Amino acid sequence: MTQAVAIIGVGNMGGGMAANLLARGWAVRVHDIDPCKMDALVAQGAKALTAPGECAASSALTIVCVVDAAQTGDVLFGAGGVAAAVPAGHTVMLCPTISPQDVEAFAQRLAAHGLHTIDAPMSGGPARARDGTMSLMVACDDAVFSQHSALINTLSAKVFRISQHPGDGARTKLVNNLLAGINLVGAAEALALAARLGLDLDRTLDVIEQSSGQSWIGSDRLRRAIAGDYAPRAHVSLLQKDTRLAMQAAQAAGFEGPLGGAARDTFARAGAAGFDALDDAAIFRLLSE
Repeated sequence: MTQAVAIIGVGNMGGGMAANLLARGWAVRVHDIDPCKMDALVAQGAKALTAPGECAASSALTIVCVVDAAQTGDVLFGAGGVAAAVPAGHTVMLCPTISPQDVEAFAQRLAAHGLHTIDAPMSGGPARARDGTMSLMVACDDAVFSQHSALINTLSAKVFRISQHPGDGARTKLVNNLLAGINLVGAAEALALAARLGLDLDRTLDVIEQSSGQSWIGSDRLRRAIAGDYAPRAHVSLLQKDTRLAMQAAQAAGFEGPLGGAARDTFARAGAAGFDALDDAAIFRLLSE
């Protein structure tokens, strides 16, 4: 734990991971385009740096926790990026939910610089990132995994070793998030129907939570939705992106199911309705209206 860890992108999940590591005695370097997010972590003991490459160069491993493939590419290979700033043998952990093809392309480009890649998308939300109980779906070379196992196990109490091939973590995450999207749309639809039928929504959700209709994401989101709380923990835009990527992966694999496309289209509708910046519990609001 004497080696520093760099985290590029300290929003909800990256900030949660940084707070977890700091609380457990790790040295943490952070970079984000939002200075306020860095300031909050500096108050906890992190060191803020002005460019991704500068942040990574003073660390033994770099965690990239930005939103999408475009931001990931900029962080790694843009001006002041990581790849040009770190020595051969440095490891980059990719945590965003992006396409498997993008992960594979980034891993190949990093390998050309002599750098290692850990494909490690995450699940569980900011609170679980902060307390170290989130899930990590890890695909990387066994030697790289062993080298960084202490860090990985500090970040996550639920580490799933997917394969040695970067890209398989991304595939697993898209499958998971497609099901999360389907479950959330289904739960929101059912509760919107309950409202139209004149049922008490809290009592209806009490029944669902103890019966066959229960889902974790439905319970977590719809309790907030019933209270009219749409403050963003996980923005609508994230599952909009993830369900779209999952359906692209399905199409590439020649697979067609009945529900994935419907979930993708519902999140696209929510985005078109101006709900992008709201919590994804707003799917209930969309279907209620």
